[in-house]
Amino acid sequence: MDFFKAFLLAVVEGVTEFLPISSTGHLILLEDYLQLGTHKEFTDSFLVIIQLPAIFSVVLYFWRDLWPFHRHNNTAEVLRLWFLTAVAFLPAAVFGLLLHDWIKEILFHPVPIAIALILGGALLILIERREYPARFPTVHHLGWRNALGIGAIQCLAMLPGTSRSAATIIGAMLLGAGRGAAAEFSFFLAVPTMLGATTIELLDSGFAFSRREWLVLLFGSLVSFAVAYGVIAFLMRFIKKHTFTSFGYYRIALGALVLALLFVCRTFHVCFFAAAPPS
Repeated sequence: MDFFKAFLLAVVEGVTEFLPISSTGHLILLEDYLQLGTHKEFTDSFLVIIQLPAIFSVVLYFWRDLWPFHRHNNTAEVLRLWFLTAVAFLPAAVFGLLLHDWIKEILFHPVPIAIALILGGALLILIERREYPARFPTVHHLGWRNALGIGAIQCLAMLPGTSRSAATIIGAMLLGAGRGAAAEFSFFLAVPTMLGATTIELLDSGFAFSRREWLVLLFGSLVSFAVAYGVIAFLMRFIKKHTFTSFGYYRIALGALVLALLFVCRTFHVCFFAAAPPS
């Protein structure tokens, strides 16, 4: 049963990590019903650790673009892209260290997540309905100021339900990046951002797992890697012909459903969420 739950959680992580629909929001809403083993601490650690394979899937998919010494690459151009990614990562590194514990304690609840899902979905739809000139058709056209601006907007993703990919894609498009360039830079920025967030969580949780728990972690990591790789490939093809509007409607529908279930919970005392919303 643990492996089946691990499979479901890993699939949700892999699917939602890079789509603009909030992986953290989905996992927080599901984790109370899919506890692994006998203690919640292991489930929390599992949800953090399976982000690492998703990072590796980005590196593998974009290896040719990220490796500066590939025979088809301009080394200086790729190293500049690394520099831009590092610049964009700085705001999240600073605010993540300062606000991580406070955000996790106050905002990791169904109500804030539902509100963030709805607001983020509405913003996606509004942005796609307006024409924004693509001054930066590829990631190599971005400047360091653009990268820093995208990184600052990414800090909004520390609020669960916002979505890191949605924040960075929206931010990049508002700053003049084309849809393809925005999605690609979002993937690149995911590598240091998710690696940093995972490191912080692992330092808090530790590695004291049983042999069976390590097997569950390994299984979940393999599933997360495979699914995340497929989602990256899907999204890069999807954005060539479609907008992000459908993701916006999905976010609004999910947020509204969560609020409706919470209303039923409080009115009829039939609770759907094990974690009570903040008072």
